[in-house]
Amino acid sequence: MNNDTLKKDIRRILVICFASLLMAMNIKTFVRTGGLYPGGATGLTILIQRAAEMLFHISLPFTVINVILNSIPVYIGFRFIGKKFTLYSCLMIVLTGLFTDLIPGYVITYDTLLISIFGGLINGLAISLCLIMGATSGGTDFIAIYLSEKKNMESWNLVLVINIVILSTAGFLFGWDKALYSIIFQYVSTQVLHYVYRKYQQETLLVVTTMPEKVCAAIYEVSHHGATILRGEGAYDHSIRPTVYSIVSKAEYHKVINRIKEVDPESFVNSIRTEHLYGHFYQKRED
Repeated sequence: MNNDTLKKDIRRILVICFASLLMAMNIKTFVRTGGLYPGGATGLTILIQRAAEMLFHISLPFTVINVILNSIPVYIGFRFIGKKFTLYSCLMIVLTGLFTDLIPGYVITYDTLLISIFGGLINGLAISLCLIMGATSGGTDFIAIYLSEKKNMESWNLVLVINIVILSTAGFLFGWDKALYSIIFQYVSTQVLHYVYRKYQQETLLVVTTMPEKVCAAIYEVSHHGATILRGEGAYDHSIRPTVYSIVSKAEYHKVINRIKEVDPESFVNSIRTEHLYGHFYQKRED
């Protein structure tokens, strides 16, 4: 293992530790104070804990339930996503559980709407940090990444729908007010995730340049995506204006544009958000 790889792994571990602590503090400070259900494996764990306390007067540890619920998603991760990615995710899952069981709760506010909004922001930030570092908080995140890898689709909104079903069950069992606030919590969390983590979003690039071959090479060098050279004509002077057409991941398109500008400082770049994409689109696999 070289020094760069070692530094990268240490940075990943430190960020994952911070993200797990952040998520645990969010659970103890906002989620439990507001009586919310975050959705996914975490929300299902809290639902089981509260059901056990209410029906059987038994206090179950968060860690044990959460690890059991994540066993199938972890298998999906090892089988279809990546072994190293899944190991880091297991670290996140275990640390979140331990921190949740060990750290004391602290009440900032009893306003359920504020708890739903700010708790959702923190939850989305914690999950985004994990994903950026090559890990996940477990549960439905594994399913979302699996669908994104296999179907080349941004599936976080699909996960939101799954979580709404879970929260509807909680509402039927324990009351609809907390379930509805939990939907707000989950919606805010999903929107933060959608804004911060952009790997499965795409941007269409149209580059007017006098060096189309070099621009194509620059795009491939950064993103491993190909490009198409279109032969255009300037409307004013009727000179030949080659245009390079390509689609890249939104997570790396700033790097692509910077590299294009290094190759051809005079190039004209138009970036357009890609709403739908059909056909093969290269995505770097999780390790």
